[in-house]
Amino acid sequence: MHGEMDALENAGRQPASVYRQSIIYTTLSPCSMCTGAILLYGIPKVVISENQSFMGEEALLRSKGVEIQMMNHFMAEKYELWNEDIGE
Repeated sequence: MHGEMDALENAGRQPASVYRQSIIYTTLSPCSMCTGAILLYGIPKVVISENQSFMGEEALLRSKGVEIQMMNHFMAEKYELWNEDIGE
């Protein structure tokens, strides 16, 4: 099971409205299976750590209106949150 699928499974049973307001964070660009889950759950935003070693279905996600953001942008834009999370 990939990380995205594991995260969705471990989130438990949630109303659809929760997923439509969620952001999923992933270490790699989502594969076809995880992209399908993201689309089926209606998750509007994906933050990806890196996509150089594996380019998944980012184009499909974008074509369906999902916002894609890279982690370096998140770290720059939300530096207080990032620093808090890493204990600084």
